[in-house]
Amino acid sequence: MEKTPEAASDSESSVYSDLEEEEDANTSDDASSSNEQESADSNNDKDSENENLKDHHEDQRNGEYFLKKNSEEKKVEQVEEYAVDSSDEEDLRNTVGNIPLRWYDEYPHIGYDLEGKKILKPMNSDELDQFLKKMDDPNYWRTVRDNTTGQDVILTDNDLELIQQIQKGRYPDSSYDPYEVREVIYNFATEQEEKWRSKEPEERKTNFIPQKFSCLRMVPMYADLIKERFERCLDLYLCPRERKMRVKINPEELIPKLPKPKDLQPFPTVESIVYLGHTDIVRSITVEPVGQFLASGGDDMTVKFWEVLTGRCMKTIHFNGKVKNVAWCPNTSVCLIAVAVEEKVYIINPGLGDKLVISNTDSLLQTPLEDVGAQKQQIISWSTADNEQWTQGIRCTVVHPRDVHQITWHSKGDYFATVMMEAGNQSVIIHQLSKRHSQLPFQRLKGNVQKVLFHPLRPYFFVATQQYVRVYNLLKQEISKKLLTNCKWVSSLAIHPKGDNIIIGSYDKRLSWFDLDLSTKPYKTMRHHKKALRQVAFHRRYPLFASASDDGTVIVSHGMVYNDLLQNPLIVPVKILRGHKVTQDLGVFDCCFHPYQPWIFSSGADATVRLFT
Repeated sequence: MEKTPEAASDSESSVYSDLEEEEDANTSDDASSSNEQESADSNNDKDSENENLKDHHEDQRNGEYFLKKNSEEKKVEQVEEYAVDSSDEEDLRNTVGNIPLRWYDEYPHIGYDLEGKKILKPMNSDELDQFLKKMDDPNYWRTVRDNTTGQDVILTDNDLELIQQIQKGRYPDSSYDPYEVREVIYNFATEQEEKWRSKEPEERKTNFIPQKFSCLRMVPMYADLIKERFERCLDLYLCPRERKMRVKINPEELIPKLPKPKDLQPFPTVESIVYLGHTDIVRSITVEPVGQFLASGGDDMTVKFWEVLTGRCMKTIHFNGKVKNVAWCPNTSVCLIAVAVEEKVYIINPGLGDKLVISNTDSLLQTPLEDVGAQKQQIISWSTADNEQWTQGIRCTVVHPRDVHQITWHSKGDYFATVMMEAGNQSVIIHQLSKRHSQLPFQRLKGNVQKVLFHPLRPYFFVATQQYVRVYNLLKQEISKKLLTNCKWVSSLAIHPKGDNIIIGSYDKRLSWFDLDLSTKPYKTMRHHKKALRQVAFHRRYPLFASASDDGTVIVSHGMVYNDLLQNPLIVPVKILRGHKVTQDLGVFDCCFHPYQPWIFSSGADATVRLFT
């Protein structure tokens, strides 16, 4: 039997204390005795000290002495581990856990009980005690030693039966019959079957409906056998190895919450006036900056001027070719309109409106200036109109090397740009009316130019090719941005009056909204038309924009741009305007808004111009 470290330390301290007392007693006796007996007393002291150390070593070898002394001082009671029977395997009396028990070989205890008290090791018996116990104890054959507590445990009859079953290779529970037929499957009632069919396959507890048959040969083949095997092969082939949960979404929740069209009024809804007079396709229309007159040009080689409110044709000018484009000068101090007929651009004073403005316009154009740019480049030539042209209203002519397809004015009305799609690097030319000067802004152009546009507030110039829109800084003479349209062929271009947003129409039935401060990619793309888009336009005052298409419709949308940069534009289609007839697969060619009223004009292949209010 070995002692604990605590008991050993207590016993050793007691022994050494006794030795110290004896040494103190000896030293006191030595001090009182005479000097002659010092040698004899010292010899006696050494003999007594050696005897005490021998006694100490004998007591240290005998662990029973220290164990009895320690148990008497601390009064540690020995705990019977199986005083309370517990069938739970984890509810052990020894709470040291799953650790090697050899760690307690040098201690008198083997662990701790549930209350934290030490579990002392039992007395070790020799072979003679084991033989006597075997002869006297009738339960010796069923007694085993619990290594965790050191106690002897008597096995019950159930424990013996379980051990015998395991030794024979059988089920531990002798009452269990694996071949017993148990009735656990029951047939569904009518309500249960309907409830089972109404659930989704993922929500069903079983993937089959229980059925009962009279015999085994009446059981048919599983109906979903091939399907389940095929799905299993797909699972193994694709190896997703995860369960995909089906998300239930209400289709109404996917529709964005947009304001009602009634709350976004005013916008054009009704066809009010049809302007009749053209005999062929009307390709282009433009409105006077004041909004009193309207000009239209088409393939019948005429330009007609209309009074907006009455629909009366005020004037007609005939040309020798098809009119491709008309554009009214935005400067209200002059009355001018530019007309593109084949390779020529005519500057016309229609003579409508205020007489003072008309006279000021003629006085401005009657003093021709020397065209220095044309002399240098020998590409563009300016010429003054003859008497016959002057009577019709033509004041000057700008001759280009190729056919002109578009004319666009700067917001101040002095500069205008023309586009020749087939001229290569000379496709874009900027003209100055006051100096009769023309210039090529680009030496090299990538792609075929389709449309150009001036920024309404800043010195920026937009050039649209088939798939890209490049923004150039005219002051720095460098490219500022390159917009990715994500379409195959750009057909039209329009810019918001504030200049931070543009819309682009394409022949592949798309309308793209760009936020120039946000990204170079479309902020929103709409596909409401069934055919190619011919023209897009913004309103100058109202939050409206429109798109004209070959499907014969004009779609008016609400486009609110907020001053708060953190708030996205509100884009809501509000009205589809119908009225034009599709002729030879061609519909509406051009559309433009009234400068002050929420009205829109449209022209189409049916040789009509229509006003929607």
